[in-house]
Amino acid sequence: MLKIRQPTTQSSPRASRRGFLTGAAAAAGAIVIGFRLDLGKARAAGADLAAVKAQPNAFVRIGADDTVTVIVKHLDMGQGNTTGLATILADELDADWATVRTEFAPADAALYNNLLMGPIQGTGGSTAVANSWMQLRKAGAAAREMLVAAAAFAWKVPVAEITVENGTVRHAGSNREARFGELAASAASLPVPQEPRLKDPGQWRLIGQRVPRLDSKMKTDGSAVYALDTRRPGQVTAVVAHPPRFGATVTGFDDAAARKVAGVIDVVAVPSGVAVIARDTWAAMKGREALKVTWDESAAETRSSDAILAAYRETAKRPGIVASERGDPAAGIKGAAQVLEAEFSFPYLAHAAMEPLNATIERAPDGTYDIYAGLQFQTIEQATAAAILGVTPDKVRLHTQWAGGSFGRRATPSADYIAEAAHILKAWDAKAPVHLVWTREDDMTGGYYRPTVYHKIRAGLDAKGAVTGWQHVMVGKSIMIGSPFEAMLVKNGVDGTTVEGASDTPYALPAYRFEVHNAREGVPVLWWRSVGHTHTAHAMEVMIDELAHAAKVDPVAYRLSLLANAPRLAGVLKLAAEKAGWGATQESEKGRALGVAVHESFGSYVAMVADVTAGAGSIKVNRIVAAVDVGIAVNPDIVRAQVEGAVGFALSSVLRNRVTLKDGVVQERNFDAYEPTRMSEMPEVAVHIVPSQAAPTGIGEPGVPVLAPAISNAVFAATGQRLRALPLDLAGLKGV
Repeated sequence: MLKIRQPTTQSSPRASRRGFLTGAAAAAGAIVIGFRLDLGKARAAGADLAAVKAQPNAFVRIGADDTVTVIVKHLDMGQGNTTGLATILADELDADWATVRTEFAPADAALYNNLLMGPIQGTGGSTAVANSWMQLRKAGAAAREMLVAAAAFAWKVPVAEITVENGTVRHAGSNREARFGELAASAASLPVPQEPRLKDPGQWRLIGQRVPRLDSKMKTDGSAVYALDTRRPGQVTAVVAHPPRFGATVTGFDDAAARKVAGVIDVVAVPSGVAVIARDTWAAMKGREALKVTWDESAAETRSSDAILAAYRETAKRPGIVASERGDPAAGIKGAAQVLEAEFSFPYLAHAAMEPLNATIERAPDGTYDIYAGLQFQTIEQATAAAILGVTPDKVRLHTQWAGGSFGRRATPSADYIAEAAHILKAWDAKAPVHLVWTREDDMTGGYYRPTVYHKIRAGLDAKGAVTGWQHVMVGKSIMIGSPFEAMLVKNGVDGTTVEGASDTPYALPAYRFEVHNAREGVPVLWWRSVGHTHTAHAMEVMIDELAHAAKVDPVAYRLSLLANAPRLAGVLKLAAEKAGWGATQESEKGRALGVAVHESFGSYVAMVADVTAGAGSIKVNRIVAAVDVGIAVNPDIVRAQVEGAVGFALSSVLRNRVTLKDGVVQERNFDAYEPTRMSEMPEVAVHIVPSQAAPTGIGEPGVPVLAPAISNAVFAATGQRLRALPLDLAGLKGV
C-alpha cells in the first residue's frame, strides 16, 4: 500500500496508532497503493507470487516533509526485516534512503496477510522478504509512476522525459525538479497503476547493497520502544503463578498474605493460574511469592526427561507412520556389504529470548480494546483476545512493538500469553491498563519448548561405498497436532514441521524409508528457530558423514556424489569447502580438524565448515566458514549478520543447553543453568553469499541447522569419536 499525504505527528509509544486507520482516508491528498495476492496460489508449491494481479493495499506513506514511511506487516524481533522490506520498496520508488522510516502495520489480514502462510497476518518460517518481494516492489513502482504522472501534468511535459532519483523528480528539458513531498498531494488524485513497470536488476541502487539498518541508532541509544517499555496512563502490572507441572490446575488459593504486600492491588484467578495485580513489577512478584496455591496434578506430566526419552526408544521399535518412502530399503540393507546403525537424541530447548514475554492490554471508553506487545501472529492474537473479551476482532486493536527476540516463542497457535493478558483484564473488570510481565523464570519454565526428539537410522553400503538402503525412524511430539494449524500442516498423521529436512531429503538415496511416531506427553512444544530442521539436519548430516568415512571417501566428495539433482545445495557446499581450505595439505595441531554439513531449509541453502579443537573433555570452535544461497540478497550485510547470529544462538545448544524435567518439574530456571553463548567462546565467522538472480528467500532460520552437525563431524575428524546426541557430551571426550 502506498499512502501519499501530509505528514502527521510522529506517534509516541503511548499513543494509539488508530489514527492511521481512521484518519488516513480523510487526510488531504491521501491515496492507497498496494497488492493482494491470490492466497490459494500463494500457498501452492512453487507459486509465482509475481503473476497475481495487484489490488489496492497500504504499504507506504509519503509526507510533505519528504519522509517515506514504509508500513511493515511483519514483526521485527532483531532479524532486520524492517530494513530489508523498506529497501525493496524504497529502491523501486527511488527514495532517498536518508528519508526512509518504518512503522509496524495494524492488524488487518485483508491487507497484511502473509502471502506464503495463507489468510493470516504473521511472521515466521523466514518468509518476510520472500512473500513481500513482489508486493513491495510493485507498491514502490506504482507510487513512483504516480509521482511522475503528477509532475508531468503540472509541468505539461511527457512522462517519458521525467526521471526520478534519490527522492527528487526531474525534467531536464525545462530544468524543473520537485521533491516527493511537493508532489504527494497532487499524486493522490491520480489512478493507481495496477501493473507498474519494475526496474531491471541493473537499475537497483539499494537492493543488493549494504545500506545502513534503520533500527541501529535507536537500538544503540535506547530510544527504540520494546513491548516491555510500554507505559499507559494508570497502568498496573500483573504476574501469574503458573502450575509447577504441566497440566496441573488450580484447586484453591489463599491470597491473604499477598494482599498485605505493599503495592499489591488485587489477586484474581485465571485459566492459566492465579494473577497478582500490583502498582509495579516488584510488588507483583513479592505478592506472588506470598500466595499459597494448591494444585490438582492428577492430569499433570510427572515424568523426568530420562523416562520420556526411554519411552521414545521403546516406541521406535514399533512401526511408525510412513512419511516418505522410495525403493526397498530393507532388501538393500539385507544385501549390503556394510551396515551402519546410529541413534540421535535431542533435548527440550527453551527459546530464552532476551526480552521475556509481556503484553499490555486496556479497554477504551467506547468498549474497544488495545493491545501492545511484540506481536508475531496478529490475526490469531487479535481473534483470541476478542473471543475472551466477548467482542468481534475489529474491536481489538493491536499495536506491534519491537521485540527483543522470539525464535518462535511469540508465535504460539494458542496466543497463550496474549490470552492470559486478556483473561486478567476481564477478571479484573478492566479497571486500568494491565501490563502482564513474565519474569525470566516464568519464561524458562512456562512451557512451549523445542520438542525432545529421538532418531534411529540404519543404512547399508555396497562394496564401493554406495548407499543400498536407508531406514529412518523418528519419535517426537508434534507441534501442530491439536493446534489450529493441524488441518493445514498435518496430512495422514504426518506433521510437516516435525519431519521436514529428513522425509524430503535431497540426497539421491535409491532406497529410503522415513517413519515417524507422534509422541503423546504433557510438555507443551513449539517451533524453535528452524523448527524440525533443528534435529533432522543433525541426524542426516552426521549419518552421511559416517557413511562417507565408512566408504573411505572424502566427506565433501561423498555428499556431492549424492547431490547431482540439487545444484544449489552442491553450490554452497563447494563454496564453503573452497573458502575453508578443505582438503589442503597442511600441518595441523593435534586434536584440530574440519567438519562439514550442508542443508536446505525454508527455501535457502547453507553449508558450513567448522574448524574445531577437541579432546579431553573440551571442544573449542575456532572458526566457522559458511556459504549461503538466499537468491537475491536484498541486504548482504543483514544476511551475514543473521548467519553470524545463528552461530551465536545455536552454539550454546550444541555445547551445553538443555531443558530437563525432574518428576515433571523444569530444572533450568534462568541463565545460570541455561547459559547463552559467551563472547569469549564465539568463533570467527566468515559468510560467503552465492550471487543469484533468483527471487529472495529467507535467512532468519536457515543458519541454525547446519552448525551442530558441522561441529560434530569436526569432533570426529579430530578425535575419532562420534558424539551424536545434543548437546555434545564433552565429558565423554577422551584425550587425543
